[in-house]
Amino acid sequence: MLKAALAQINATVGDLAGNARLLATAARQAHAQGAQLVLAPELALTGYPPEDLLLRPAFMQACADTLATLAAELADCEGLHLVVGHPHQFGERADVRSKSHAVQRRFNAASVLAGGCVLGTYCKRELPNYQVFDERRYFASGRDHGLGPLVLDIDGLRIGLLICEDAWFEEPAAAAVAAGAELLCVLNASPFHLDKADEREARMAERARAVGRPLLYAHLVGGQDEVVFDGASFALSASGVVTARAAAFEPALLMLDIGADGTPQGDIAPVPELEAQAWAALVIGVRDYLGKNGFPGAIIGLSGGVDSALVLALAVDAIGADKVRTVMMPSPYTADISWIDARDMAERLGVRYDEIAIEPMFEAFRGALAPQFEGRAEDTTEENLQARIRGTLLMALSNKLGHIVLTTGNKSEMATGYCTLYGDMAGGFAVIKDVAKTLVYRLCEWKNRQPTRRADGSVGPVIPERILTRAPSAELRPNQTDQDSLPPYEVLDAILARYMEEDQGIEDIVAAGFARADVERVTRLIKFNEYKRRQAPVGIRITHRAFGRDWRYPITSKFRA
Repeated sequence: MLKAALAQINATVGDLAGNARLLATAARQAHAQGAQLVLAPELALTGYPPEDLLLRPAFMQACADTLATLAAELADCEGLHLVVGHPHQFGERADVRSKSHAVQRRFNAASVLAGGCVLGTYCKRELPNYQVFDERRYFASGRDHGLGPLVLDIDGLRIGLLICEDAWFEEPAAAAVAAGAELLCVLNASPFHLDKADEREARMAERARAVGRPLLYAHLVGGQDEVVFDGASFALSASGVVTARAAAFEPALLMLDIGADGTPQGDIAPVPELEAQAWAALVIGVRDYLGKNGFPGAIIGLSGGVDSALVLALAVDAIGADKVRTVMMPSPYTADISWIDARDMAERLGVRYDEIAIEPMFEAFRGALAPQFEGRAEDTTEENLQARIRGTLLMALSNKLGHIVLTTGNKSEMATGYCTLYGDMAGGFAVIKDVAKTLVYRLCEWKNRQPTRRADGSVGPVIPERILTRAPSAELRPNQTDQDSLPPYEVLDAILARYMEEDQGIEDIVAAGFARADVERVTRLIKFNEYKRRQAPVGIRITHRAFGRDWRYPITSKFRA
């Protein structure tokens, strides 16, 4: 029997020494429990994705040096084989200013460390270039350069290595099996989106069954800018049955017992329900963005509405109430219930709450602009002034205190431009940028069903019920509601999903039963407001297509279908 471990670590891009420490710690812990094989995630040494750091010769050299140091550090772990994902470069140093062959010889690789040295290196064969992936910009395919499979004998069991996308295709696994692999070991950095965990396990089960081999899947965990990795590393039998699974959204060391036939066995953590997955992804995204970038805390502009309520609850779960402060900035159009509900929620969560009335500043702006606006009726200009005053106040607090401003705009608003440049879009991190309005409500309702301890010691809902039942409003003019200028969110979000996430055309969406006027209105707004989204803060991706890395539309375009 072979003992193995899946090292599900939270790597930080560019922190080579820190990532190496995580790997060494996991390897030693696994070795102390008898493991002979430890499988780490894809590019675990660098963090994923390292992007244009890979184009810097100094970075590539540092990666090679750190890998050698890690191997030497674990030399005393007798019988241990650590499989590490890292970038690897053959031949002469690449010159990014030329189109020389050397540039094409950088690989997404996995090396086996044992006895103080590198026993072998495998180079990824399938390079994804869709959604958030851009690997062909940086890496060459091992297959295209004549680099074959790597199969390693560990205590009589032949292990074949694959890296992430390799396992989604037939050839790499078949090549490993043809070379004698009895167990497939897959290193992964697969960005999370809703339903991805089920899809991932289903595809890996297909691969295991296709080649008749059990499979180990080591996955990254943590947040990196806009992408989140959900962990949930797992093991499969040759028939595709899950025989072990690590917890999702937290670092873990999943210990496995591998029988003579290669079948792994271990603990099986449950897969969280959909809302729990989304919540955990958003929480870890906030925690890691702030933590890895060194922000001491967060500032949120509270409105008494559902979006800022959701962001506040997420922030408290991510970094703690003591690191979150809120500011209510009422205008002449702010309803009393907005003040009451904002204060109530801040008290329930135990965060600092301040109020800064913006009416004096609003009147000063209107007075200063009156000569320029003479003869013109008030319109959205004055509405946007209020949002921009609030943005200025929040950014001033951010500059003074060093806390990051978390913006509160959701995906539905970002899609349609129902947001103000330099106003409610002002900030450093857009927490719910990829959360449609209908999902905002679902997440709030889910959170309120969880037993949560409030600041006063009681257990109960943290979001006041009225925030979830009142009509959403920007409160920038009297009696305003979102549906004054937008279709109902159930309709808007359904059109958005079809057009933006599924690439359906206008005629297809109309044929599905949506009113043509609504479809044309929503799609027109999506296209028109691309310029705003280009200026929005980075935000967390939780769907298979978010505004950001995997949405690259021209601002100037006449295409309308």
